[in-house]
Amino acid sequence: MSVLHGKTAIVTGASRGIGRSIALKLARDGASLVLTGRDTNLLESLSDEIASIGSSSVFLPADLRNEDTASLLVDAALLEFGSVNIVVNNAGATKRGEFLELSDEDWIDGFTLKFFGAMRLCRAAWGSLKAASGSVVNIAGIGGRTPGAEFSIGGSVNGALLSFTKSLADTGIRDSVQVNAINPGAVRTNRLRTRIQKIASDRGVSVDEAETAFLAESKSARLGDPEDIANLVAYIVGPSGRFFQGALIDIDGGETKTV
Repeated sequence: MSVLHGKTAIVTGASRGIGRSIALKLARDGASLVLTGRDTNLLESLSDEIASIGSSSVFLPADLRNEDTASLLVDAALLEFGSVNIVVNNAGATKRGEFLELSDEDWIDGFTLKFFGAMRLCRAAWGSLKAASGSVVNIAGIGGRTPGAEFSIGGSVNGALLSFTKSLADTGIRDSVQVNAINPGAVRTNRLRTRIQKIASDRGVSVDEAETAFLAESKSARLGDPEDIANLVAYIVGPSGRFFQGALIDIDGGETKTV
């Protein structure tokens, strides 16, 4: 029997990239999925792929900036599958740029989508997670530990999400809910491809040369793949990962040098 058979997972930001890979991995491990993102066509395609591998899913196109989205996701999970066992907070891209060029609206948007979206979903799902002795995984990012000049919003949001994870993990000990965070480094997503293409354009080099330079400058062993993050999520929420609690796990090819 699949290790997550009978479990229901909510995955945010599921339409592409890391979130999509997480959803597929959890489905292959037997979980039923509640998927959300803002692209209906991509969510529908993902749901079809999940069906093709023998798992069930429902999708809800929604924006986590809206205060009622979290409750709608939990309601959909309970209506369709009867439980919420796993919550993966993956949604939320923040704007990069020089500090003096970032507006209040940029900062508010970054926190509203990624931090408040995750916090609200944890709050809405907590009763169900407590009843199921469930799991929360927050996908933050290494910028929460070592933010750079171009990543002041993302670093601040991720730092807040890591602090929230530690706090909620203590509540989780009391309520038998597992809470952890993963900090991906540079992962092959569309967003990273755009960054590397810009480096190539700015320096007048090929994309391959830009990628090599990117790795050298970040002092990282290699770029990650979305599946690397998905496999780690599946391990943590599976039966072999239950000793993880309040962990802030860097998965970045060695890019993070801080202790």
